Amino acid sequence: MNAVPDRMSPRSRSRKLPEARSPFRPQDAAPLKPGKFRDPQMTADGSARASVALTGLDTLWFNTGTLCNLACASCYIESSPTNNALVYITAEEVADYLDQIDVVGQHVREIGFTGGEPFMNPAFPLMLEDALSRGYEVLVLSNAMKPMRRHEATLLRLREQFGARLVMRISLDHHTQAVHEAERGPGSWNVATAGLRWLSGNGFALAVAGRLLPGEPENEARRAYARLFADTAIAVDAMDPSRLTLFPEMDETADVPEITTACWSILNKAPGDVMCASSRMVVRRKGEPRTRVVACTLLPYAEGFDLGDTLAEAAEPVMLNHPHCARFCVLGGASCSA
Repeated sequence: MNAVPDRMSPRSRSRKLPEARSPFRPQDAAPLKPGKFRDPQMTADGSARASVALTGLDTLWFNTGTLCNLACASCYIESSPTNNALVYITAEEVADYLDQIDVVGQHVREIGFTGGEPFMNPAFPLMLEDALSRGYEVLVLSNAMKPMRRHEATLLRLREQFGARLVMRISLDHHTQAVHEAERGPGSWNVATAGLRWLSGNGFALAVAGRLLPGEPENEARRAYARLFADTAIAVDAMDPSRLTLFPEMDETADVPEITTACWSILNKAPGDVMCASSRMVVRRKGEPRTRVVACTLLPYAEGFDLGDTLAEAAEPVMLNHPHCARFCVLGGASCSA
């Protein structure tokens, strides 16, 4: 049940990773100290590891598959045009879990779709419409590039029918073209911003996901994004954290404190503040016979975060036994949900 290294990580499949170093990762980060994040119950210094109980399933995520039109320098899930470590989920599999929500009595507010690039999955429009038709708020994570643009007619119809219950969150890694393209590749900026302008101009409920460079103050970054949005006619309020989400870096090889039970009072945080208190994600790993439910969007491969086949099985508490738990969720205070 160790969380590091990840048993099913695409790295273990010898996929060639992008050679460029991500501009978002500090150059001088200390490596993760040996012995950390090994024992699900205890930290390296013998303290009781913190855990998080599911207080209510507010957001149910579906990973549509790891195939993507891009191969970013530091994609946490290592999506690319060739990586199908998470294969395409089907519309029937999504429908089965939506049916399970009523059976387990969870009051789910939001259905989230992530990838890879969701619009690469041929069945994605069907599962998107299914979730919206059942009355859920739906959050779609996309890069707004060519795969999405091929579905403009469908998106316009869904926006007309379901309005603001469909939220498109678009990845624009930085407020400058140079940094965005250092992460996502040459030419990606103009295509992504064109997709954002199309969504904005057609009245979609819109959000943007960005990141901070090492040492970059958040207030300065928000002001820079605000200038960009004003200059390019993109209707996103950069000062609203629910509309411009600036995520912390996720580098599982860099050192970070482990989270103990004592940390809740030290940090003035509660377990219920952490993403796995209110969300789960459904994945389909290559070579496995069926879909599985994992603790969160960040850890689709880690053994200790695979919680079973069904939503009922996945209601068990989660041990915070991975660097992402500490850096992104507890210390970073971030969440992938709207």
